[in-house]
Amino acid sequence: MVASQLNPYLIFAGNAREAMEFYQQVFGGDLSLTTFGEFGTDDPAVADQIMHGMLRTAGGHVLMASDMPPGMELRRGNAHSVCLSGDDAEELRRWWEQLSAGGVVSMPLEMQMWGDEFGQCEDRFGTPWMVNISQSPT
Repeated sequence: MVASQLNPYLIFAGNAREAMEFYQQVFGGDLSLTTFGEFGTDDPAVADQIMHGMLRTAGGHVLMASDMPPGMELRRGNAHSVCLSGDDAEELRRWWEQLSAGGVVSMPLEMQMWGDEFGQCEDRFGTPWMVNISQSPT
């Protein structure tokens, strides 16, 4: 049992299903999606949009998302990023390649002054990602 946990929660403008299915292809795991319609929304414009989505990977990562509820404004900003880090270089490089494909790379994944490989990108859905591959001590 986990007493508490902290998870990224992403908000989309009507394409949360597509984004979460993409993240499931990248990371694997179990994806659950619930629509506004399943919770009784009568508005056909949003009935098929995602009220809550959760991707839980075998490695214990959890990513949550939804479409912006009706009547609220979606504002994208540069004050957040989802960071993937660890020492499994093969896995992290694979995730980097998939997340950056079709997106915008602001910093290529390469060796940095602190001794790790690091890169930053925004995926095709506008989600900013940081990837840091820790180097094993030699």
